[in-house]
Amino acid sequence: PVLELSTAPTICGEGIAPRHVDLRPFILSGPDPYVTAGGLTRVALREGSLIVNSSQGGGSKDTWIIAGTEATAGSMASADATRSEG
Repeated sequence: PVLELSTAPTICGEGIAPRHVDLRPFILSGPDPYVTAGGLTRVALREGSLIVNSSQGGGSKDTWIIAGTEATAGSMASADATRSEG
């Protein structure tokens, strides 16, 4: 069976149109595994295509994580630095 990919608004020659996408989150392995905030979003650039890998004509999109109001850019950066040191 084929799993349907999600779609996201994508700027293309016709303006903005839905294109199939997939998100690859990253998990850092070790004694204290950690799921990163974000990942690699790949997009099928041709209408109706399910091919998202860049070697076959796909592209990529920025992936933004919107945190709650208690998080700030500084607190996120220091948390990431702490995790990478540990």
